[in-house]
Order: sequence, then structure tokens, then C-alpha cells
Amino acid sequence: MKIYADLNQRAVVFSDDLPWVDSPMAGVQRRMLERDGEEVARATSIVRYARGSYFSAHTHGGGEEFFVLAGVFSDEHGDFGPGTYVRNPVGSSHTPHSKEGATILVKLRQMDPQDQQQVTIDTTQAGWAPGLVEGLQVLPLHAYGTEQVALVKWAPGTRFQSHRHWGGEEIFVLAGAFADEHGVYPQGTWLRNPPDSIHTPFSDAGCLIYVKTGHLST
Repeated sequence: MKIYADLNQRAVVFSDDLPWVDSPMAGVQRRMLERDGEEVARATSIVRYARGSYFSAHTHGGGEEFFVLAGVFSDEHGDFGPGTYVRNPVGSSHTPHSKEGATILVKLRQMDPQDQQQVTIDTTQAGWAPGLVEGLQVLPLHAYGTEQVALVKWAPGTRFQSHRHWGGEEIFVLAGAFADEHGVYPQGTWLRNPPDSIHTPFSDAGCLIYVKTGHLST
């Protein structure tokens, strides 16, 4: 299965327009944003766990990164509420479930095997730093090699200068509406700008976005 699998192509997906697709486990459904492979795949998805649903124990051969959008997601390592960011490195294992139900943004098989840092951050309790321009606040989540992951808050009316993403950029809009010269991206939009792309982002309404840069270098 290939869904926006060419990392050298720009992609924009309005996730609310996608159907929920059943996974192999009862009560667990997915909205597939990008995918290269079948059940074992390089993938970015929104995954919804129904109340009381479980996924079988498994090992992450290519690592797993997730951000809890709603509800409480759990495994044997803890309970993760809305706003929690987690990285489980290559070779890690767990048995995920949700007692009350949860929705998470998940990225699979996209980690450098040498990046073995396990990360858990409750972003609702973490401190923010000023961004590069007035109106921006940044919450760094992880960095390894050229890869940088962060949450970025845009105050209404914030403008950023035109810039080039040498290693590509990926955005998921968590709240509000993000924009650039190519369009406006409301909450729930997933956006991928390929390596060497240029844009001039802004937000008239204000927004909160998950951002990953430098990870699409070939």
C-alpha cells in the first residue's frame, strides 16, 4: 500500500475528510495520512482506540513516535493524557490499550536506529521559549542529527520570513489554522514539504502545530 509514499513530493491531507479504517485489532481504527507498506509499514496515521480496546504486544522495528490528541492512551509503562509526546526507539516493545478511549497521532518506522533515547513529555506542563519572531513560542520535543521536533504556538497575525527546508518539513495542525502562500490548513491538517522546499508561513487566526524538520534528507 502506498499513500503519499514519495517523500520528495509535497502532501496536504485534511484528516477529518478521511474514513476510519479498521485495524487488525477490534476497537482500533486508523486514518492513514501516509503509508509505504502493508500492516508493517512506514506510516503516519491518526489512530483511535475505543473504550476498553487493546492492541497486541509488539516490537517497533523502526521505532514509534506518538502525540496524544484526546483521551488517555496507556501501556505497561504508564498512562498518557492529552498533550503527551512519546518516542519509543527502534527495538522497543509494548502492549498498548485505552480504558476510556484515546486518539493519537502516530509515526512508525521513521527513526534512526542509533537514536535510542526514550522520550515522554507532558507538553501541558512543559515550559515554552520565545520563537525567532514576535508572536511565536516554541516547545522543543526532541533532536537527533538533523531531525528537530517541536510544538510551535503562533499568536494571531504572526508572520515568518520566507525560508528553505533543506531536510524537509512535516506539520500537523493541533489547533487553529496555519497558512502559507500555498493555502490555509485548519485543525487536523497534515502537511509535508519535501527537501529543498521554500515557503512563507503565517497565521491570521493563531494556531498550535506539531513540527518536524530535517528528517526527510535523502
